[in-house]
Amino acid sequence: MKKLQDFFILAVMGFLLVFAIGMKNDNHQSDSNHSESEQDSEESHSDSDTNSESDQSNDDNPTIYWGVDSASYTDEDLLQCVQDNFGQANVWGRYLGDIEGVSQGLDPDEVSRLHDNDIRILVIYNHFSEATGYDHGVNEAEKAIGLAKDLEIPDGVAIFGDIEPSYPVDSAFLEGWYDTLASSNYEAALYGVFNEESHLFEAYNAAKKNIQENTIVWTAFPQKEITTKENAPDYNPQGPDDAVLYGWQYGIEAEQCNIDTNLFHETMMDYLW
Repeated sequence: MKKLQDFFILAVMGFLLVFAIGMKNDNHQSDSNHSESEQDSEESHSDSDTNSESDQSNDDNPTIYWGVDSASYTDEDLLQCVQDNFGQANVWGRYLGDIEGVSQGLDPDEVSRLHDNDIRILVIYNHFSEATGYDHGVNEAEKAIGLAKDLEIPDGVAIFGDIEPSYPVDSAFLEGWYDTLASSNYEAALYGVFNEESHLFEAYNAAKKNIQENTIVWTAFPQKEITTKENAPDYNPQGPDDAVLYGWQYGIEAEQCNIDTNLFHETMMDYLW
């Protein structure tokens, strides 16, 4: 009987010991899972904060690209001239079609040369000297679209109508230009001196709201001196309040290389070739 009691006592003690060890392991595992959960939460919160700061930084400090535009054909000599005297261009503004004595138009060899040098092309159309009347705006836009298709310019590229300060201009032309390009595979865009005293500024503000909100603008105001890429001014283009203002030609008529100098907001790159 004594042996049976001793065996029973030992069995109970063994059971209690196993139970205690199991409880300890469960508590340890629970603490470990809780600690890992807190760590994951902290890491997730940290990542969220980092992404938020990154997004905010991009909004407040967009990347600005330096570039040039030229009425001259871009051969190897001109590329080297710009590289040696100004720096490596990210963007190069060039014209659709030839106008004798004014500008030489893009051709496939020039396009390949610029792209081979990692340069994006800003497409300019300048085949008019007055910008009045809705039908005239439609006709010029159709010509621009035809020239772009001849060069096989891809969908989504902006075509910049060149409106010089001396040109007569009205809102009807801008509306015809916009409506035609907006219904094509290309994007409507304008170049000009957008200061408050210009006829272009007035015509733009008189145009329909959707045109102001959707036309890409490349302004030549205010004017600064020609500079190298390294010495370019802070990005500060000026234009109408509602303008989609992504480009600034800040310096014109360089003594070397026959170029103008520009700065472009990073979003402009979405509309270049």
